[in-house]
Amino acid sequence: MEISDLPKDKKIILFDGVCNLCNASVQYVIKHDEKDVFRFVSLQSELGQKIQKHIGIADKNIDSVVLYLPGIAYYYKSTAVIEITKSLQGIFNYGLLFKILPTPLRDIVYDYIAKNRFKWFGKNDSCMIPTPELKAKFLE
Repeated sequence: MEISDLPKDKKIILFDGVCNLCNASVQYVIKHDEKDVFRFVSLQSELGQKIQKHIGIADKNIDSVVLYLPGIAYYYKSTAVIEITKSLQGIFNYGLLFKILPTPLRDIVYDYIAKNRFKWFGKNDSCMIPTPELKAKFLE
């Protein structure tokens, strides 16, 4: 898939495909994405690398979730998490309360969790493979 082929009506979440915390977060978003607004791409995939290059995010930011709105904007770290919660239903909108904190302060907490995620949650040897019913939510 090329950048020009990305769905323009979907929000694309780039995530660390080998991180257990990241995979659990993706499963959580899928479960609560009642309006079907998200699609998912592993940062390690060829498409994930193309998107990172296209939007100008260095490979060193591979420890961060990225929310990409094709042709509009992108967000990463804590701002991406807040933007993702805006589209989830119910109690998840309380995550927006963290937006009152300055971004640098939020990102300090985000970076601390990102730095320790493998130690706390573990990691896989390879990216997760979605079930056939979830495959449509993942872009290749």
